[in-house]
Amino acid sequence: MKKMILSVLLAALLSGCAQIHNKDVTKQALPLMSASEVIASATDNDWRVVDAQNILKITLPTGDAYIELNEQLAPKHVENIKKLAREGFYKNTNIYRFVEGFVAQGGDSSGKKLIKTADKTVPAEFYLTTNKPLLITELNGDGYAPVTGFLNGFAVAQNSARTKTWQVHCNGVFAMARDNDINSASTEFFVTIGQGPRYLDKNITVFGRVLEGIEHFNRLARTPIEGKLFNPITNIQVLGDVQSDKSIFKVMKTNSPVFNNLISARKNRNEPWFVKAHNYVDVCGMPIPTKREVN
Repeated sequence: MKKMILSVLLAALLSGCAQIHNKDVTKQALPLMSASEVIASATDNDWRVVDAQNILKITLPTGDAYIELNEQLAPKHVENIKKLAREGFYKNTNIYRFVEGFVAQGGDSSGKKLIKTADKTVPAEFYLTTNKPLLITELNGDGYAPVTGFLNGFAVAQNSARTKTWQVHCNGVFAMARDNDINSASTEFFVTIGQGPRYLDKNITVFGRVLEGIEHFNRLARTPIEGKLFNPITNIQVLGDVQSDKSIFKVMKTNSPVFNNLISARKNRNEPWFVKAHNYVDVCGMPIPTKREVN
């Protein structure tokens, strides 16, 4: 009889433990603030002003797009596209290749336009190699890289030693097209307009991201009209050279405590609409807050 009572008590205890365990597994520690509340809580010190000399202004048929250039990871590409912009190379060129949900590619489709001061080709800068580990704001790795995260407002990835760092193909990145020769990047660029094609990582040089105006790439015409220039680019300029445009862009510092709070809020959405918290966000699913002010 004592053994039977003991067995019943033990079964009840184990059942109770299982219920508690299951409850703990399904219950997520939700952040105290939503993503929008975290952004609203940011102070002036949580934002950095983007150097206007490091922003390209691309004038498209429906409006202007602004690109922040990633000088740290691809300095040669940044320097060369600034030269191309300043010599007026992109005036009256066009976005000539459009793949739905993937990419918009532009430049001189004829390949015959004269380059005056810039280099005709730029050597590959698929990743930055450092002697010591380069500290980034880390997320978990994924199938394309052991380490992913953020560096100076750009989504990046690294090798396990954290000595090779590259910008990853998320929606809205700015990159240079090339031929089979890895050092053949020249004047043709592309912007990703759909889900990030991460299989392109480390196969091509990514050297910027769209700060504002991605909708103008999405609004481009899909089919050429005879007698009309297909998706014309009026001009590409360095914003700091444009006297008539006093736009000031600010990007949330990705090495700040408030950005870490934002990551937490995006991992486990606590807004009333959500019924499941996944405790996860991938590097391309983590928007980097950006705002524009006019001086």
